[in-house]
Amino acid sequence: MTGTGIAAIICLALTVINLASLAIALRRLGRPDPASAGLKETPVTVVRPVCGLETYSEETLGSGFRLAYPNYELIFCVARATDPIVPLVERLIAMHPGVPARLIVGDERVSDNPKLNNCIRGWDAARHDWIILADSNVLMPPDYIQRLRAAWRPDTGLVCSTPVGTRPGSVWAEVECAFLNTLQARWQYVGEALGLGFAQGKSMLWYRPLLEAQGGIRALGAEIAEDAAATKLVRAMGRHVHLVASPFAQPLGPRRAAEVWLRQLRWARLRRVTFPLFFAPEIGTGAVIPMLAAYPAAGGGLAGLAAMLGTAAVWYGAEWRLAARNGWPRSWRWPLACLARDLLFIPIWLAAWVARDIVWRGNAMDIRTKPTRLGADAPATVP
Repeated sequence: MTGTGIAAIICLALTVINLASLAIALRRLGRPDPASAGLKETPVTVVRPVCGLETYSEETLGSGFRLAYPNYELIFCVARATDPIVPLVERLIAMHPGVPARLIVGDERVSDNPKLNNCIRGWDAARHDWIILADSNVLMPPDYIQRLRAAWRPDTGLVCSTPVGTRPGSVWAEVECAFLNTLQARWQYVGEALGLGFAQGKSMLWYRPLLEAQGGIRALGAEIAEDAAATKLVRAMGRHVHLVASPFAQPLGPRRAAEVWLRQLRWARLRRVTFPLFFAPEIGTGAVIPMLAAYPAAGGGLAGLAAMLGTAAVWYGAEWRLAARNGWPRSWRWPLACLARDLLFIPIWLAAWVARDIVWRGNAMDIRTKPTRLGADAPATVP
Protein backbone atom coordinates (compact mmCIF):
# COMPACT_ATOMS: atom_id res chain seq x y z
CA MET A 1 0.00 0.00 0.00
CA THR A 2 1.26 3.47 -0.86
CA GLY A 3 1.91 6.23 1.66
CA THR A 4 -1.04 8.12 0.23
CA GLY A 5 -3.35 5.17 0.89
CA ILE A 6 -2.10 4.74 4.44
CA ALA A 7 -2.62 8.44 5.13
CA ALA A 8 -6.17 8.23 3.75
CA ILE A 9 -6.97 5.22 5.96
CA ILE A 10 -5.61 7.00 9.06
CA CYS A 11 -7.60 10.14 8.33
CA LEU A 12 -10.81 8.26 7.57
CA ALA A 13 -10.55 5.81 10.48
CA LEU A 14 -9.88 8.48 13.12
CA THR A 15 -12.62 10.70 11.73
CA VAL A 16 -15.17 7.88 11.79
CA ILE A 17 -14.23 6.97 15.39
CA ASN A 18 -14.47 10.62 16.41
CA LEU A 19 -17.89 11.10 14.81
CA ALA A 20 -19.13 7.85 16.33
CA SER A 21 -18.05 9.01 19.80
CA LEU A 22 -19.82 12.32 19.33
CA ALA A 23 -22.98 10.52 18.17
CA ILE A 24 -22.92 8.29 21.28
CA ALA A 25 -22.39 11.31 23.52
CA LEU A 26 -25.21 13.21 21.83
CA ARG A 27 -27.53 10.28 22.45
CA ARG A 28 -26.42 9.68 26.05
CA LEU A 29 -26.10 13.23 27.40
CA GLY A 30 -29.33 14.68 28.69
CA ARG A 31 -31.13 11.35 28.64
CA PRO A 32 -33.26 11.34 31.81
CA ASP A 33 -32.57 8.66 34.37
CA PRO A 34 -35.46 6.83 36.02
CA ALA A 35 -36.24 8.31 39.42
CA SER A 36 -34.98 6.21 42.32
CA ALA A 37 -37.58 4.69 44.61
CA GLY A 38 -37.83 6.51 47.92
CA LEU A 39 -35.58 9.27 46.65
CA LYS A 40 -36.91 12.10 48.83
CA GLU A 41 -36.89 10.01 52.01
CA THR A 42 -33.22 9.04 51.74
CA PRO A 43 -30.94 11.22 53.91
CA VAL A 44 -27.64 12.25 52.31
CA THR A 45 -24.36 13.69 53.59
CA VAL A 46 -22.41 16.03 51.30
CA VAL A 47 -18.68 16.19 52.12
CA ARG A 48 -16.77 19.06 50.52
CA PRO A 49 -12.98 19.25 50.92
CA VAL A 50 -11.84 22.89 50.69
CA CYS A 51 -8.41 24.43 50.22
CA GLY A 52 -7.71 28.05 49.31
CA LEU A 53 -9.89 30.71 47.72
CA GLU A 54 -10.82 30.62 44.05
CA THR A 55 -12.65 33.08 41.79
CA TYR A 56 -16.11 31.63 42.40
CA SER A 57 -15.61 30.03 45.83
CA GLU A 58 -18.44 31.91 47.53
CA GLU A 59 -20.92 31.00 44.79
CA THR A 60 -19.92 27.35 44.45
CA LEU A 61 -19.76 26.68 48.20
CA GLY A 62 -22.92 28.70 48.79
CA SER A 63 -24.81 26.61 46.24
CA GLY A 64 -24.62 23.66 48.64
CA PHE A 65 -26.89 25.49 51.08
CA ARG A 66 -29.64 25.98 48.49
CA LEU A 67 -30.34 22.39 47.50
CA ALA A 68 -33.99 21.44 47.06
CA TYR A 69 -33.59 18.26 49.06
CA PRO A 70 -35.48 17.63 52.30
CA ASN A 71 -32.89 15.74 54.33
CA TYR A 72 -29.20 16.41 53.87
CA GLU A 73 -26.20 17.68 55.83
CA LEU A 74 -23.09 19.53 54.70
CA ILE A 75 -19.61 18.78 56.01
CA PHE A 76 -16.70 21.00 54.97
CA CYS A 77 -13.20 19.64 55.51
CA VAL A 78 -10.05 21.77 55.62
CA ALA A 79 -6.53 20.66 56.47
CA ARG A 80 -5.45 23.79 58.36
CA ALA A 81 -7.33 26.33 60.47
CA THR A 82 -5.24 29.10 58.86
CA ASP A 83 -6.47 28.34 55.34
CA PRO A 84 -7.99 31.50 53.78
CA ILE A 85 -11.15 29.59 52.89
CA VAL A 86 -12.08 29.10 56.57
CA PRO A 87 -13.69 32.55 57.21
CA LEU A 88 -15.84 32.16 54.08
CA VAL A 89 -17.06 28.70 55.12
CA GLU A 90 -17.82 29.89 58.65
CA ARG A 91 -19.74 32.87 57.29
CA LEU A 92 -21.80 30.68 54.93
CA ILE A 93 -22.67 28.30 57.76
CA ALA A 94 -23.77 31.22 59.94
CA MET A 95 -25.89 32.64 57.09
CA HIS A 96 -27.83 29.38 56.64
CA PRO A 97 -28.83 28.12 60.09
CA GLY A 98 -31.59 25.98 58.60
CA VAL A 99 -29.10 23.68 56.85
CA PRO A 100 -27.18 21.24 59.09
CA ALA A 101 -23.58 22.12 58.33
CA ARG A 102 -20.21 22.01 60.05
CA LEU A 103 -16.53 22.57 59.39
CA ILE A 104 -13.97 19.92 60.32
CA VAL A 105 -10.35 21.04 60.62
CA GLY A 106 -7.45 18.62 60.21
CA ASP A 107 -6.65 15.81 57.81
CA GLU A 108 -5.59 12.17 58.06
CA ARG A 109 -2.41 11.23 56.21
CA VAL A 110 -3.55 7.98 54.65
CA SER A 111 -2.06 8.63 51.19
CA ASP A 112 -0.04 11.07 49.08
CA ASN A 113 -3.32 12.55 47.84
CA PRO A 114 -4.09 15.72 49.89
CA LYS A 115 -7.73 15.82 48.80
CA LEU A 116 -8.36 12.26 49.95
CA ASN A 117 -6.57 12.97 53.25
CA ASN A 118 -8.81 16.00 53.67
CA CYS A 119 -11.98 13.93 53.19
CA ILE A 120 -11.29 11.18 55.72
CA ARG A 121 -12.61 12.92 58.84
CA GLY A 122 -15.66 14.19 56.99
CA TRP A 123 -16.46 10.66 55.80
CA ASP A 124 -16.05 9.28 59.30
CA ALA A 125 -18.26 12.02 60.77
CA ALA A 126 -21.08 11.61 58.21
CA ARG A 127 -24.43 10.79 59.82
CA HIS A 128 -25.91 9.09 56.75
CA ASP A 129 -25.07 6.07 54.60
CA TRP A 130 -25.45 7.90 51.28
CA ILE A 131 -22.41 10.18 51.00
CA ILE A 132 -21.44 12.60 48.23
CA LEU A 133 -17.83 13.71 47.92
CA ALA A 134 -17.93 17.00 46.01
CA ASP A 135 -15.08 19.32 45.03
CA SER A 136 -15.27 22.90 46.23
CA ASN A 137 -15.47 24.32 42.69
CA VAL A 138 -18.59 22.36 41.68
CA LEU A 139 -21.61 24.63 41.20
CA MET A 140 -24.53 22.63 42.59
CA PRO A 141 -27.97 23.16 41.02
CA PRO A 142 -31.00 22.86 43.34
CA ASP A 143 -31.66 19.29 42.14
CA TYR A 144 -28.02 18.24 42.56
CA ILE A 145 -28.71 15.36 44.95
CA GLN A 146 -31.79 14.17 43.07
CA ARG A 147 -29.82 13.92 39.83
CA LEU A 148 -27.03 11.93 41.45
CA ARG A 149 -29.48 9.60 43.19
CA ALA A 150 -31.54 9.14 40.04
CA ALA A 151 -28.51 7.70 38.23
CA TRP A 152 -28.13 4.89 40.77
CA ARG A 153 -29.18 1.51 39.35
CA PRO A 154 -29.18 -2.06 40.73
CA ASP A 155 -25.67 -2.72 39.33
CA THR A 156 -24.19 0.63 40.41
CA GLY A 157 -21.18 0.91 42.68
CA LEU A 158 -20.66 4.65 42.27
CA VAL A 159 -22.36 7.60 40.56
CA CYS A 160 -20.22 10.48 39.31
CA SER A 161 -20.37 13.68 37.32
CA THR A 162 -17.61 14.93 35.07
CA PRO A 163 -17.10 18.72 35.28
CA VAL A 164 -18.34 21.02 32.53
CA GLY A 165 -16.32 24.22 32.19
CA THR A 166 -18.46 27.37 32.17
CA ARG A 167 -17.90 31.14 32.28
CA PRO A 168 -14.50 31.18 30.59
CA GLY A 169 -12.86 34.50 31.43
CA SER A 170 -10.02 34.36 28.90
CA VAL A 171 -8.94 32.72 25.66
CA TRP A 172 -7.05 30.05 27.60
CA ALA A 173 -10.12 29.37 29.70
CA GLU A 174 -11.95 28.64 26.44
CA VAL A 175 -9.18 26.16 25.61
CA GLU A 176 -9.78 24.53 28.99
CA CYS A 177 -13.50 24.35 28.18
CA ALA A 178 -12.56 22.55 24.97
CA PHE A 179 -10.58 20.05 27.04
CA LEU A 180 -13.23 19.55 29.71
CA ASN A 181 -16.44 19.58 27.70
CA THR A 182 -16.46 18.23 24.18
CA LEU A 183 -13.36 16.09 24.67
CA GLN A 184 -13.08 14.69 28.19
CA ALA A 185 -16.76 14.75 29.17
CA ARG A 186 -17.67 13.29 25.80
CA TRP A 187 -15.34 10.31 26.20
CA GLN A 188 -16.49 9.79 29.79
CA TYR A 189 -20.04 9.26 28.54
CA VAL A 190 -18.86 7.09 25.66
CA GLY A 191 -16.98 4.88 28.09
CA GLU A 192 -20.06 4.54 30.30
CA ALA A 193 -22.24 3.72 27.29
CA LEU A 194 -19.80 0.94 26.34
CA GLY A 195 -19.81 -0.50 29.87
CA LEU A 196 -16.43 1.01 30.76
CA GLY A 197 -17.47 3.79 33.12
CA PHE A 198 -14.62 5.66 34.80
CA ALA A 199 -14.98 7.52 38.09
CA GLN A 200 -14.55 11.28 38.17
CA GLY A 201 -13.62 12.87 41.47
CA LYS A 202 -15.59 16.10 41.05
CA SER A 203 -18.86 14.61 42.34
CA MET A 204 -18.99 11.06 43.69
CA LEU A 205 -22.09 9.46 45.26
CA TRP A 206 -21.25 6.46 47.44
CA TYR A 207 -23.37 4.04 49.43
CA ARG A 208 -21.18 3.74 52.52
CA PRO A 209 -21.80 0.03 53.34
CA LEU A 210 -20.62 -0.89 49.83
CA LEU A 211 -17.37 1.01 50.19
CA GLU A 212 -16.81 -0.07 53.78
CA ALA A 213 -17.05 -3.70 52.66
CA GLN A 214 -14.07 -2.98 50.37
CA GLY A 215 -11.89 -1.35 53.02
CA GLY A 216 -13.66 1.99 53.33
CA ILE A 217 -12.62 5.38 52.04
CA ARG A 218 -8.99 4.68 52.99
CA ALA A 219 -8.89 2.03 50.25
CA LEU A 220 -9.04 4.88 47.73
CA GLY A 221 -5.41 5.56 48.64
CA ALA A 222 -4.41 2.60 46.46
CA GLU A 223 -3.85 5.05 43.60
CA ILE A 224 -2.56 8.60 43.69
CA ALA A 225 -5.91 9.66 42.17
CA GLU A 226 -8.89 8.67 44.28
CA ASP A 227 -11.12 8.43 41.21
CA ALA A 228 -8.78 5.90 39.56
CA ALA A 229 -8.78 3.82 42.74
CA ALA A 230 -12.57 4.14 42.88
CA THR A 231 -12.91 2.87 39.30
CA LYS A 232 -10.82 -0.23 40.01
CA LEU A 233 -12.52 -0.85 43.34
CA VAL A 234 -16.02 -0.66 41.83
CA ARG A 235 -15.02 -3.04 39.05
CA ALA A 236 -13.60 -5.43 41.67
CA MET A 237 -17.08 -5.46 43.23
CA GLY A 238 -18.58 -6.57 39.91
CA ARG A 239 -20.46 -3.27 39.72
CA HIS A 240 -20.36 -0.25 37.42
CA VAL A 241 -19.62 3.46 37.54
CA HIS A 242 -22.58 5.44 36.21
CA LEU A 243 -22.83 9.11 35.29
CA VAL A 244 -25.55 11.68 35.87
CA ALA A 245 -27.82 12.48 32.96
CA SER A 246 -26.25 15.93 32.54
CA PRO A 247 -22.95 16.93 34.18
CA PHE A 248 -22.60 19.79 36.66
CA ALA A 249 -20.90 23.10 35.95
CA GLN A 250 -17.50 24.28 37.08
CA PRO A 251 -17.16 28.05 36.50
CA LEU A 252 -13.61 28.78 35.38
CA GLY A 253 -13.08 32.52 35.23
CA PRO A 254 -9.73 33.60 33.75
CA ARG A 255 -7.03 31.06 32.99
CA ARG A 256 -3.40 31.48 31.94
CA ALA A 257 -1.64 29.23 29.42
CA ALA A 258 0.67 27.85 32.11
CA GLU A 259 -2.29 26.92 34.31
CA VAL A 260 -3.97 24.97 31.51
CA TRP A 261 -0.70 23.24 30.61
CA LEU A 262 0.11 22.18 34.17
CA ARG A 263 -3.41 21.03 34.99
CA GLN A 264 -3.82 18.98 31.82
CA LEU A 265 -0.32 17.54 32.17
CA ARG A 266 -1.08 16.48 35.75
CA TRP A 267 -4.28 14.74 34.69
CA ALA A 268 -2.57 13.10 31.70
CA ARG A 269 0.20 11.73 33.93
CA LEU A 270 -2.38 10.30 36.31
CA ARG A 271 -4.29 8.63 33.47
CA ARG A 272 -1.06 7.24 32.02
CA VAL A 273 -0.06 5.65 35.34
CA THR A 274 -3.46 4.35 36.39
CA PHE A 275 -4.91 3.23 33.02
CA PRO A 276 -2.01 3.06 30.50
CA LEU A 277 -3.83 0.90 27.95
CA PHE A 278 -6.65 3.43 27.75
CA PHE A 279 -4.31 6.42 27.81
CA ALA A 280 -2.12 5.25 24.91
CA PRO A 281 -4.74 5.78 22.13
CA GLU A 282 -5.68 9.23 23.47
CA ILE A 283 -3.17 10.70 21.02
CA GLY A 284 -5.72 9.95 18.30
CA THR A 285 -8.61 11.80 19.94
CA GLY A 286 -7.62 15.19 18.51
CA ALA A 287 -7.91 16.48 14.96
CA VAL A 288 -4.20 17.19 14.37
CA ILE A 289 -3.19 13.69 13.21
CA PRO A 290 -6.12 13.25 10.77
CA MET A 291 -5.56 16.79 9.48
CA LEU A 292 -1.90 16.03 8.81
CA ALA A 293 -2.88 12.72 7.19
CA ALA A 294 -5.47 14.44 5.01
CA TYR A 295 -2.81 16.56 3.29
CA PRO A 296 -0.87 13.74 1.58
CA ALA A 297 -4.05 11.69 1.18
CA ALA A 298 -5.42 14.43 -1.08
CA GLY A 299 -2.19 14.73 -3.02
CA GLY A 300 -0.75 17.79 -1.31
CA GLY A 301 -0.83 21.33 -2.68
CA LEU A 302 -4.07 23.26 -2.65
CA ALA A 303 -6.10 20.05 -2.64
CA GLY A 304 -4.21 18.92 0.45
CA LEU A 305 -4.82 22.21 2.23
CA ALA A 306 -8.51 22.02 1.35
CA ALA A 307 -8.62 18.46 2.72
CA MET A 308 -7.00 19.61 5.98
CA LEU A 309 -9.52 22.43 6.37
CA GLY A 310 -12.38 20.09 5.50
CA THR A 311 -11.24 17.57 8.09
CA ALA A 312 -11.02 20.31 10.72
CA ALA A 313 -14.49 21.55 9.79
CA VAL A 314 -15.97 18.05 10.19
CA TRP A 315 -14.30 17.45 13.57
CA TYR A 316 -14.92 20.84 15.13
CA GLY A 317 -18.33 21.30 13.55
CA ALA A 318 -19.47 18.08 15.23
CA GLU A 319 -18.02 19.27 18.55
CA TRP A 320 -19.86 22.57 18.15
CA ARG A 321 -23.08 20.60 17.70
CA LEU A 322 -22.47 18.69 20.94
CA ALA A 323 -21.70 21.92 22.83
CA ALA A 324 -24.75 23.70 21.40
CA ARG A 325 -27.06 20.76 22.19
CA ASN A 326 -26.01 20.83 25.86
CA GLY A 327 -25.76 24.61 26.28
CA TRP A 328 -22.01 24.53 26.87
CA PRO A 329 -19.89 27.67 26.28
CA ARG A 330 -18.84 28.44 22.72
CA SER A 331 -17.92 31.57 20.81
CA TRP A 332 -16.53 32.50 17.42
CA ARG A 333 -13.14 31.43 18.81
CA TRP A 334 -14.38 27.88 19.44
CA PRO A 335 -12.63 26.20 16.45
CA LEU A 336 -9.38 27.96 17.35
CA ALA A 337 -9.73 26.88 20.99
CA CYS A 338 -10.25 23.27 19.86
CA LEU A 339 -7.24 23.46 17.54
CA ALA A 340 -5.09 24.94 20.33
CA ARG A 341 -6.26 22.12 22.61
CA ASP A 342 -5.32 19.44 20.10
CA LEU A 343 -1.94 21.01 19.36
CA LEU A 344 -1.24 21.34 23.08
CA PHE A 345 -2.23 17.77 23.84
CA ILE A 346 0.51 16.27 21.65
CA PRO A 347 3.40 17.46 23.87
CA ILE A 348 1.26 16.77 26.96
CA TRP A 349 0.73 13.18 25.83
CA LEU A 350 4.44 12.71 25.16
CA ALA A 351 5.48 14.29 28.47
CA ALA A 352 3.04 12.11 30.39
CA TRP A 353 5.05 8.99 29.52
CA VAL A 354 8.28 10.17 31.16
CA ALA A 355 7.06 11.66 34.47
CA ARG A 356 7.24 9.82 37.78
CA ASP A 357 5.67 12.44 40.04
CA ILE A 358 3.40 15.47 39.94
CA VAL A 359 2.90 18.64 41.97
CA TRP A 360 -0.62 19.58 43.07
CA ARG A 361 -1.27 22.71 45.14
CA GLY A 362 2.40 22.73 46.12
CA ASN A 363 2.38 19.06 47.18
CA ALA A 364 4.83 16.67 45.51
CA MET A 365 2.95 13.44 44.82
CA ASP A 366 4.44 10.07 43.86
CA ILE A 367 2.20 8.71 41.12
CA ARG A 368 3.20 5.06 41.41
CA THR A 369 0.50 2.64 42.56
CA LYS A 370 0.54 1.84 46.29
CA PRO A 371 -0.30 -1.65 47.60
CA THR A 372 -3.53 -1.73 49.56
CA ARG A 373 -6.33 -4.16 50.25
CA LEU A 374 -9.22 -4.03 47.82
CA GLY A 375 -10.86 -7.32 48.70
CA ALA A 376 -14.36 -7.46 50.14
CA ASP A 377 -14.95 -8.44 53.75
CA ALA A 378 -18.64 -8.98 53.32
CA PRO A 379 -21.33 -8.29 50.75
CA ALA A 380 -23.36 -5.13 51.20
CA THR A 381 -27.00 -4.81 50.31
CA VAL A 382 -28.14 -1.62 48.62
CA PRO A 383 -31.67 -0.52 49.53
